[in-house]
Amino acid sequence: MGARGAIVRQLAIGNVGEILTGRSGGTDDRRSRLGHNWAVRVATWNVNSLKARLEAVEKWLDRAAPDVFLMQETKLADDDFPHLILQAAGYEVAHHGEGRWNGVAIASRVGISAMITNFGDGPVRDSRGRSQAEEDFDPFDEARMLSATCAGIRFISLYAPNGREVGSSFFEGKLRWLARVHDWVAEDLSPDEPVVLGGDLNVTPADEDVWDPEKAHGGTHVSAEEREALARLRQWGLVDAFRICRPEAGRFSWWDYRAGMFQRNQGMRIDLLYVTQPVAERVVWAEIDREARKGKPTPSDHAPLVVDLDEPGRFFDSGWEGAMARIATRK
Repeated sequence: MGARGAIVRQLAIGNVGEILTGRSGGTDDRRSRLGHNWAVRVATWNVNSLKARLEAVEKWLDRAAPDVFLMQETKLADDDFPHLILQAAGYEVAHHGEGRWNGVAIASRVGISAMITNFGDGPVRDSRGRSQAEEDFDPFDEARMLSATCAGIRFISLYAPNGREVGSSFFEGKLRWLARVHDWVAEDLSPDEPVVLGGDLNVTPADEDVWDPEKAHGGTHVSAEEREALARLRQWGLVDAFRICRPEAGRFSWWDYRAGMFQRNQGMRIDLLYVTQPVAERVVWAEIDREARKGKPTPSDHAPLVVDLDEPGRFFDSGWEGAMARIATRK
């Protein structure tokens, strides 16, 4: 595992028994002692390479101050995860990676314990040194699932396969992987427990979650089979936390890098936070931070999704009002 990997694991399995301190110093009065409910800000973000976006992630943590932060597509091996930087920012970290591709993480300021990786099905491959042209796709041998308990809530950070093309072997693998998510949740958890399942699911739940359903029709992310997989999770007992507070269409979490897609808001909402009813009852605010999709160096093609439980967290301007006004003017 190596020294750094051992430190990461030690951080990951530790518990915090006393009041935690915030990033700015001093006691954060939004939180209380472990074992009690307290206001929690939850966020998920596909960072599209943590090595490339580390500076952006650090700035965003200072901007939004999430208490539990789910990350996807870290593209790091466990030994290479920047645990000291996250620890200095006030977070305990758990990471499940394979090296060159994929990778999921959970960073927490409210304790972290009871980690489960890859549905408990054993280790995954080491993708370092592999050729990107390989066609040996097996989503069950990739670092795409990490679960841990934070603040009395079971969190699950997921990075679903892309699927590439409807009907392809990659698409069929994606459907099998999404079915495995459902089966693991149904077997190991209860809808009466506090659960947050989130991450880059690579599926739009409905037509209002894509910029143009007609243009996207027939492709991945919008197919009936993929949406049915999400519907099965909701039928088990999960609620779309974002929609509790944000019923309006047009707020997306992913935009292609191609010129003008972001500026025209031609995107999709494929980054989700699904919660059981005990958590849904605590949701007071939700937003996608569009501003985080801007800036240099090249930002991730995803934006963070934020949900507040019990009380609103630190204010930030997500940029949606100004963006929608500019887009309406151009139209």
